[in-house]
Amino acid sequence: MSRSLKKGPFVADHLLKKIEKLNAKGLQKVIVTWSRSSTIVPVMIGHTIAVHNGREHIPVFITDKMVGHKLGEFALTRTFKTHTKKVNKKTKR
Repeated sequence: MSRSLKKGPFVADHLLKKIEKLNAKGLQKVIVTWSRSSTIVPVMIGHTIAVHNGREHIPVFITDKMVGHKLGEFALTRTFKTHTKKVNKKTKR
């Protein structure tokens, strides 16, 4: 079930305030956040946001195609180790 349109997208207040301050000053700094559930809004375009994945902060550069998605979608939390391949012990010479 999606969020009601009358509520609008969820964006953490502290994150939105930091972005608005940087936009007012015209600066481009990396913003560190733990708010993976915040929705990307058009105000964030052009900023780099370091999103926490449980172990470290992953820098994510926001583009216009990311608007409407959540920040956590771009900072993966699980690392996939490849399955081991079977080694053929019968080698032809």
